[in-house]
Amino acid sequence: MDVFALFAARISDALKVLYPQLTDDVVARLVVEPPRDPAHGDLSTNAAMVVCKSLGMKPRDVATAIAAHFSDNADVDAVEIAGPGFINFRLAASVWHKVLRSVIEQGDDYGKSDIGQGDAVNIEYVSANPTGPMHVGHTRGAVFGDTLAALMAYSGYAVTREYYINDAGSQINTLAASTLLRYREALGDTIEIPTGFYPGDYLVPVGEALKSEFGDGLLHMPEDQAIALVKERVLAAMLELIKADLALLGVHHDVFFSERALHGPEGDIANTLSWLRDQGMVYEGRLEPPKGKAPDEWEDREQTLFRATDYGDDVDRPLVKSDGSYTYFAADIAYHRNKFLRGFTHMINVLGADHSGYVKRLEAAVKAVSLQAADMDVRICQLVRLMKNGEPFKMSKRSGDLVTLADVVDEVGADATRFMLLFRRNDAAMDFDFALVKEQTKDNPVFYVQYAHARTYSIFRNAAKELPESGY
Repeated sequence: MDVFALFAARISDALKVLYPQLTDDVVARLVVEPPRDPAHGDLSTNAAMVVCKSLGMKPRDVATAIAAHFSDNADVDAVEIAGPGFINFRLAASVWHKVLRSVIEQGDDYGKSDIGQGDAVNIEYVSANPTGPMHVGHTRGAVFGDTLAALMAYSGYAVTREYYINDAGSQINTLAASTLLRYREALGDTIEIPTGFYPGDYLVPVGEALKSEFGDGLLHMPEDQAIALVKERVLAAMLELIKADLALLGVHHDVFFSERALHGPEGDIANTLSWLRDQGMVYEGRLEPPKGKAPDEWEDREQTLFRATDYGDDVDRPLVKSDGSYTYFAADIAYHRNKFLRGFTHMINVLGADHSGYVKRLEAAVKAVSLQAADMDVRICQLVRLMKNGEPFKMSKRSGDLVTLADVVDEVGADATRFMLLFRRNDAAMDFDFALVKEQTKDNPVFYVQYAHARTYSIFRNAAKELPESGY
């Protein structure tokens, strides 16, 4: 029993009775939700403010009429009008008894719906560079994306959980070079890791594995050949490390998509750029110099530009660098066209706070490559600051200067980590206090939920003793 949907339907019916001239599209805009302050009641609706303009009436007058309509409803104890015309409902206890009965009867299926109608949805989340273990900065997006995917699947959508492997950039060459140093170390050399290389101990096992496979053979190969061999192996090792870290949180993906698959003469980027030209969506032109500090992608020259402003972006975007290589955004366009051609007309990307400037360009890209047939929803996860007893906290680290996802899970557990990262809105910065999460007091929301769960099961345990016929 969905109380909110039930009363949304009842309020819609009341409006049609009170004001038959209202059209369905106007009435459909009303919202029924919990009031911000629980002291104001059980349900709140903006119905009066939604329809007042169409009626040419004051919202409070409409609210008064709606309230009067429900004055003798057996499911409603009280109706109150607040502010400019919000209506708050206090429901009878019998309503909640029906809800509890539904929960018991439906069990694990309670709340499940088919609102998605089987529509295919691609949710891309985490997508961290495959250069080491997951660090705490990735954890919030992993939990948020995984939970969103589960909720949408539960609501009838055909969800594909996707991880975009950023394995085509210069950072991968640096990773391979860093691994070669660990390989030399495994062979007995004393190494010094230069600034800009990856210093983490997680590359030590990869170096040992290379020694077992090649002996000292890599030392006698041309460097480019050795780097190519090392790159394949270290990328595979890092991807397995990432999967293992995510599994600690119960996070799994259906698809791991390699950025490298987009490149090459016959790759998706080249094909997409050709298609964009055929559609008239790119042109050769110059960009105006940006205000303030010029970003890395800006060059004062004639270049190939995507008509992003035709699709809601602030500026047109370059696709080809001066050295002939593609920009990151060219790969983004090709990747999202690939998603569309795989049948996804609904796409959701979960990105970190440092990608907030990408929202408009990604929305523009999806509109363009789908010819307006697909939609893109970008969700930003803000930063998490680690705390202990109210003070910034740095833990022992096993990966250079990063606190890893595994460190966090080891400290407080997977369930507590997931709960706390979902306790605040994804677009609000949050503090994660290790001491608070482990406290057994009502100030710790994790413990409070666990305590409520234990008390609830105590009721069932006593019911089984006192009312054996109840089946509890």
